[in-house]
Amino acid sequence: MVVAEDQKIRDIANAAFRFVVSIDGQGQAAFTECTLPVVEWEIERLKEGGTNNYVHQLVGQRKPASVTLKNGVGKSELMDWYLESMEGTITRKTITITLLNSEKKAVMVWNINSAFPTKWTGPQMQSDSKTLAIQSLELACGEVTASYE
Repeated sequence: MVVAEDQKIRDIANAAFRFVVSIDGQGQAAFTECTLPVVEWEIERLKEGGTNNYVHQLVGQRKPASVTLKNGVGKSELMDWYLESMEGTITRKTITITLLNSEKKAVMVWNINSAFPTKWTGPQMQSDSKTLAIQSLELACGEVTASYE
């Protein structure tokens, strides 16, 4: 029965290394890493006079969120987008991140609207290293939605 339970877990769990990133509907270069945004809300605490056993917690504004994409250094539309933003042309785009199962079918999709570049980190280069030159791009997020496929 342990084998059956193990298979059940494998059917439910999906590997985090199978994902596709597209920007405004266009597939992009292969990414080595994609860190999804943390979506959290501000909480307003309201103390009520005479009620000392708890504090009311009211939902406030959503806190700012960001997504980080890492890929190999090279000419790409992603890098062009960042360079344009450095020149003062801020263009907001829609980012779609799709998690794939072992059969390369979509399992879950995250849509990030009104994203724009806020930070670029260049590769760390060492003469004795055998690793790829990886760059990182951080994007500010507008609305973040998720759906099962």
